[in-house]
Amino acid sequence: MLNFLIRFANGVSWCAFQLAGVAAVILTAAMVYEVLARYIFAAPTVWAFDIAYMANGAVFLLGIAFVLREDAHIRIDVLRSRLPARFNHAVQGGLYLLVLAPFFGMLFWIAASHTLRAWRTGEVETVSPWAPLVWPFYLCIAIGLFAMALQLAVEGLRAVRDLRSAAPKDCPR
Repeated sequence: MLNFLIRFANGVSWCAFQLAGVAAVILTAAMVYEVLARYIFAAPTVWAFDIAYMANGAVFLLGIAFVLREDAHIRIDVLRSRLPARFNHAVQGGLYLLVLAPFFGMLFWIAASHTLRAWRTGEVETVSPWAPLVWPFYLCIAIGLFAMALQLAVEGLRAVRDLRSAAPKDCPR
């Protein structure tokens, strides 16, 4: 069961990461077009700012779960590297399972409800002259938060599993 959950979470993280790649391409294309339109043709767009902040936010939120999965996030190991592996696994498992996964799960729930409300009402960005629909951006936020909550839960379970299988030399009996 744990292996299925790990594969599922890894798959969700990978899919979210692929969406982040699409958002990065959209962001790059939009910014290149805006620069050309503004400085070469003296015709700035009304939509560039909205695309920039939405795509940038999507890249970040859709990519964080994959970064956690790959253990590619920034970590300060000054203290952690000096502590026993069993202690590190216990702290990581506890924090991920009891604090961070529920917190990101709650954020996902809020983001999903905002997405549904924005989709039902046709909500648009009110401070923008372009006034784009905001539900696609909210959906990216919700997907990213779901992937992160799931990946945190799986990483917490892995840490607990590693805690049980840690070598006895790390922690004297």
